[in-house]
Amino acid sequence: MLEPPLRLDASIVDHWPLQGGCAWPGTVNTHRGSTDIQSRISHHLRGPAPVLLMSKYKLFLLRHGEGAWNKENRFCSWVDQKLSEDGVKEAQDCGKLLKEQGYKFDLVFTSILSRSIQTAWLVLEAMGQEWVPVVKSWRLNERHYGSLIGLNRAEMALQHGEEKVRLWRRGYDITPPSIEESHPYFQVIYNDRRYTTCDVPKESLPRAESLKEVLDRLLPYWDSTVVPEIRRGRTVLVSAHGNSCRALLKHLEGISDEDIASVTLPTGIPVLLELDENLRPVKPRQLLGDQTKIQAAIKKSLFEILKM
Repeated sequence: MLEPPLRLDASIVDHWPLQGGCAWPGTVNTHRGSTDIQSRISHHLRGPAPVLLMSKYKLFLLRHGEGAWNKENRFCSWVDQKLSEDGVKEAQDCGKLLKEQGYKFDLVFTSILSRSIQTAWLVLEAMGQEWVPVVKSWRLNERHYGSLIGLNRAEMALQHGEEKVRLWRRGYDITPPSIEESHPYFQVIYNDRRYTTCDVPKESLPRAESLKEVLDRLLPYWDSTVVPEIRRGRTVLVSAHGNSCRALLKHLEGISDEDIASVTLPTGIPVLLELDENLRPVKPRQLLGDQTKIQAAIKKSLFEILKM
């Protein structure tokens, strides 16, 4: 089955980065320093003018479907949560969409958290591709939010101030306070048998992470395990988390430390990246699905981030 033509809908594409790579023609990074939330969101959603180049590889990134704590706006992080009912439907709808558009996967990579794995299974089932191998690694886990795990973000803002919480959430190299052994979820996480299977001793696992530290622990796995499969010509799906997917986007697209703060991915929405022989994007990333719903979800998320 022929794949449908790529839809370059600029309304849902993040502006192409001006640092660490070349900008798409016609893009201007005007939102820096702006205090007007709506204008910053409008700029973020406006996107660049499309340029058509030849791609060699396809890579799909997917933030898992909604989890119970997503709905409650709590920091879930390394606490193992299953998908909510809405999250299950998001994953199933994602699989149906990918099947309708004729995509086929050769290999899937997930974290070792259930919501990431469950999403991959539901997507493959909906596509009729249950046989596709699924490879799991802790290095694709969500960002470790340290002592913030389990807390409601609005309550945290009241307690610590909106600016500090915004920096903890979106600052590239800002690490939140480490989780202590007295934390109610410390034993839940570090006594979990899955963390005895990691390629580092349990004592060396993070106690808190910035987005930069997520990228630092993700890249060795990306380079040694995922990249060789892509270079073999395999179509790969990475079913992971908001921050591990954002870290990968930063690496692949050369997004600046500042601009990564405004990059957001809705749950259950597949992101298509078309890459050249050097694994650099040749087109803006494409979020597949109902463009109106995707744009609304991004705008809502950005408003919550930028109002802090």
